[in-house]
Parts: sequence; C-alpha cells; structure tokens
Amino acid sequence: MIESNIKEKSRLPIPLNQKIAFGIGMLANQMFPAALGIFMVILVQGLGMSPLLWSLIFFIPKTIDAITDPLMGYISDHTVSRWGKRRPYVFIGAIISGFSFLMMWQLSVENSEMHNFYYFLTWCCIFWLGMTIFGVPYVAMGYEMSTDYHERTRLMAVAQWIGQWAWVIAPWFWVILYDPAWFSSAAEGAKTLSIWIGGGCMVLATIPAFFCTVNNTEKLEHASGEISASKKVSLQDFIQGIITTLKNKPFQKICISTFLIFNAFQTIAAFSWFIVVYYMNNGDPVQAGVWPTLFGSVGALCTCFLVIPIVNHSAQRFGKKRTLLYTQSISIFGYMLFWWGFSPDKPWLMLLPLPLFAFGIGGLFTIMMSMTADICDMDELETGERREGIFGAIYWWMVKFGAALAGGASGLILSVIGFDQSTAVQTEETLILLRLSYICIPIIGTLAAIMIMRNYELDEQKANDIRTQLDLIRQKSTTTKVESYSN
Repeated sequence: MIESNIKEKSRLPIPLNQKIAFGIGMLANQMFPAALGIFMVILVQGLGMSPLLWSLIFFIPKTIDAITDPLMGYISDHTVSRWGKRRPYVFIGAIISGFSFLMMWQLSVENSEMHNFYYFLTWCCIFWLGMTIFGVPYVAMGYEMSTDYHERTRLMAVAQWIGQWAWVIAPWFWVILYDPAWFSSAAEGAKTLSIWIGGGCMVLATIPAFFCTVNNTEKLEHASGEISASKKVSLQDFIQGIITTLKNKPFQKICISTFLIFNAFQTIAAFSWFIVVYYMNNGDPVQAGVWPTLFGSVGALCTCFLVIPIVNHSAQRFGKKRTLLYTQSISIFGYMLFWWGFSPDKPWLMLLPLPLFAFGIGGLFTIMMSMTADICDMDELETGERREGIFGAIYWWMVKFGAALAGGASGLILSVIGFDQSTAVQTEETLILLRLSYICIPIIGTLAAIMIMRNYELDEQKANDIRTQLDLIRQKSTTTKVESYSN
C-alpha cells in the first residue's frame, strides 16, 4: 500500500490553479524582456546612443550572469526553509527586478551620451541580478511540480500560453511611446510607462511565491539524495555540480539548440522595427503608425491560439523531439516569406507569414522546458541528487548570455551594414542588407539546431523507464524506513 501511494502521489496531475499561478509568474518573466526589447530602441532612436554603446549594454550585464545564474541555482537547490527552496528567492527577486526596471528608464535627452550610458548600465546590471534571483528558482519550481512525462508538457504549455500575452501587449507600447498625444517624446514616455510596467510585473512575479505550493519531488527524495541534502555547501561541490550538469549529453543538445534558435532570432528581433520604420515608412515612426505593433502582437496571438495548442497536442501524440523538429522546419518557411512580406506599398503582407514564423520561438520553450524536467530525472538516477536549480540556471544563463551576444551582434550588424541613427533616410544597400539579415540569420541558426536535435535520445519510453526506476528506489527506501521504525 505504501509503495502504491508513493507512485500515485508522484504522478498526480497538477491542479489547474497551480498551473495558472505558475503561468502568471511566466507572464512577468516574459513581460520584463518583452518591454525591455521595445524600450531599448529608444536608446538609439530617441536618445542618440551609438550602436556600439547599445551593444555593450546588452553584453556587460549578461557576463555577470555567467557567475550569478549557476550560483543562484546552487544556492536554491541547497536552501532549507519553512517556505521551501525556491519561494523566498522568487519573492525577493521580483521586488528587485520591478524597482530596478523603472529606475533604469529615468533618463533624459539633455544628459550626455556617456551619462545616460553609465546610468542605464548600472541599473541594468541590478535589474538582471534581480531577474537571476527571481528567474532561476522560478524555473526550477516548474521542473519540480510534476514527475509525469506529459503533465510536464501540459504545465509548460499553460505557462507559455499565459506568458505569451506579454508579447501581445508589449508591442502596443510602441503606439503609446511614439504618439504625441501621449508624450512629447519616446524618451519622456519611457520614464512614465516604465513605472507602470515595473510595478505591475513586480506584483505578477510574486504570485508564484505565494501560491505555487505543489512540489512532487521535495517529499520524495532519492535515498542517496538525503545524504546530498545534508552535504556541506562548498565551492568544490558547486563546481562539481556544474561540471556534472554540463557533461549531460541530452542537456548539451537542448542548450546548444536553444542557443542557436532563440539567439539567432534575438539578433534580428529589433530589426523588424527598423525595417517597418526605415524601409517601409522612410524613417518616420509616426507614419509607421500601428504596423510595428501589429507585427509583434499578431505574431504573439498566433503563438497563443495556434502554436501552443498544436505543440501541446503534437508532443503528447508524436513525442517532444519530433514536434520540435516539425515546428522549427515550419518556421523556416515563415522567415523566407518575409522577403516579400515587408512591402512599403502593402504593409498588411507582413502579417501573412506570422502563423508560420510563430512556430519557431512559440513552440521552443514549451518543449525545451519539458525536456529539461525529464533530464533532471535522468540526472537523479545517475547521481542520486536533484539539481533542478543548477539545470535551470545553466539553461537560462545560456539563453540570457546568448541574448547578450545577440544584442551585441545586433549593434555590430547595424554598424557594418551602414545604418546611421542620425538620419531618417538610409541607403538602399543598407535596407537590403537589413532585410537579408532578418531572414538569413535565424534560418541558419534553426537549420543548425535541427541537425543537432535529430539525434536527441531521451524519448518518452526512456523517460518513463527512468521514472519507474526512481519510483522503485524510493519505494525500497520508504519500505526500509518503515521496517526500521517498526523494529
């Protein structure tokens, strides 16, 4: 009876209210970078910052993450408190992130370029530190909420569906920032709008800290995991944990593939605004109207109502790997169609490739986060320890560091192709290269990722076999404890 109860408990579905609470945290987790991506254009277009300084602002804070992300994962994995391993950090990180976000946009065009650069860089570093304190334990929390292969995908589908609304809402900030009826300039608008965004996201990010209480691994520790839980926290143990995590072959593949897909996209993400404004509207943001907004918002709506439901269904029917390969292949055709979609005469054409384009990023994290949870089980069977924090930290550090490289690459590409932020009219050669970059870079990254994931070996059967072995180990451990207590 005890063995049956343990197995049933480990496979219980996650209550819907817990999935929603976790998903609200994802909304904050995605709204911060979504809004930041919109606002970052202001540094160049509104405040006249050079593309090279712009690239440094992307790059420097993420180099700090190279240390803080894995360290935060290790700390949360080894934390023991009445509120659990993750929730206290989620709460603290939410406060720091929200406050620093609103502070870093209190900039003025009257200040010198270097003053704005150093001021923004300082608060940006604090912001990303707060996001580390919030995001790493938050992601690990999701890995711990279920031990079921398909329930993990369903949880991530709900979370990504809720989180995707950040990308529906955020593009409308362009309308607010560049509408003279709202603000005299985009830089002035950022001062006020950042207060509402920072405060709102701060509240949303605290929701998982208060309401996500389901944990299907915390009370079902591996027998040897009890020893590791009491192991002395040390630098040597921290480094060894990172080395062990990085040696995991399936984990290497999903990290490299995510890096290639997501950060190839991130490199050119801001280019859509430049293309719509400078290629389709002669450098006039007011003339561009709501088209940049519609581009981002419609793409996110396609992800919510088309991509995520299809990915969730397909992953449960065909498997996670096949679903990933199919969706990424579809996105390549979407990117190709943008050559004709970006049309100065027919701006509505750029909306037509979006349902295909959305399969790339829209399905990526639903699948990859579910895969990472499976890998955590694999690691536990091999090492006797649960390291959701370190796995999540390394994965998301790779995403964030890649985004930093992508941001730096964005500035460099703009500089190389001859983009001049001081003039509204760009050369024909510059505009052609801008469009080619937008199409070719993500296609190359996606094709490389597909080649890597073709040999991903942790399928449903292997994941379930691992789960069964872990359940048997726990059952034996519990039976031994009961017999020992009875004697």
